[in-house]
Amino acid sequence: MGMKFIEPKNKRAEKVDWKISERTRSIVKYYAEYTDFTEEEVVDEFLLNLLDDKKFLKWVEGKRYNKRILTQIFDTEEDANIG
Repeated sequence: MGMKFIEPKNKRAEKVDWKISERTRSIVKYYAEYTDFTEEEVVDEFLLNLLDDKKFLKWVEGKRYNKRILTQIFDTEEDANIG
């Protein structure tokens, strides 16, 4: 069995300045503690679930520059072929 290499977690991570409610902040904090992930990882993983929203993807398909949007929101070009 060959050696498995570690993949980078966030290849293009950017710092954001969002305001969220205290309640939401607490949920993320405690969920991170529960899962042993960082708060950033919890938010990142959870928000990727939005890509399962068929109505959202249909809306993106209707956008003028949808190829650029799809490239930004999906990891690979193959994943971006939603239609």
